[in-house]
Amino acid sequence: MELNIKKDLTSNWFKTLQNAFCDDISRIEKKNLFKSTSWRRNSEKDEGGGEYRILQNGKVFEKVGVNFSKVYGKFPKKFQKNIFGAQKDAKFWASGISVVMHMKNPLIPAMHFNTRYICTTKDWFGGGIDVTPSKNDLNEKKEFHKILKNMCDRHNKNFYKKYKKWCDEYFYLPHRKEPRGIGGIFFDYRRDNFEKDFKFTRDVGITFQHIFNTIIRNKINRKWTKKDKEKQFIKRGRYVEFNLLYDRGTKFGLQTDGNIEGILMSLPPLAKWK
Repeated sequence: MELNIKKDLTSNWFKTLQNAFCDDISRIEKKNLFKSTSWRRNSEKDEGGGEYRILQNGKVFEKVGVNFSKVYGKFPKKFQKNIFGAQKDAKFWASGISVVMHMKNPLIPAMHFNTRYICTTKDWFGGGIDVTPSKNDLNEKKEFHKILKNMCDRHNKNFYKKYKKWCDEYFYLPHRKEPRGIGGIFFDYRRDNFEKDFKFTRDVGITFQHIFNTIIRNKINRKWTKKDKEKQFIKRGRYVEFNLLYDRGTKFGLQTDGNIEGILMSLPPLAKWK
């Protein structure tokens, strides 16, 4: 399959997924509160861009961002050596979707999802799903991981164990010696077979859509206390620390002249530190 066809297929899927997620979120909120912003990577050159949609101060969602991007150009020399397949040629093309949800009800966990397709002299898929509760819920954790395992097993029996371990190791705060949340799956450099890898990547997106709808609807009417909200604010502080100190997506966006507001949309509206 020609590379340009692969790029069209993947970027069109990510855009479709952005629309589907925002439709579901608006249905849960019972109102479309998204503010949409389109952006260009380079105003002087045609190097792509994207659209980020942010909803704030809803009845259910305190803040949710759904970001789509399709960018291309050349990596800065100092960044080039760190990118798979870019050591000899700085040209790149990348498209993806990322979602972060911070909920008003502290009993509903924060949720994160992203999938991407990147082309240098190599081309590959990456992404993942992870959930960060501020209050433990063992049943929710068990069901969440069961859904992920079933999804992974449809594609390869080894995926869940491998990608769960990768997620546990990635979403970890070394300076705190604690995980960010209850894990999930994280994968990168999937390039064995485009059709199979793209099918898996699409399934990750559809599965996240099922997960966030299920978790939110199960807890949307649960009563919470001031103490629950304080615990959520502290946990959000950990979320901020990870995203600013360690997150590869944040670093990638900033070092490739991405849109600042889109990159930092993952940060919660309010957080606390003791």
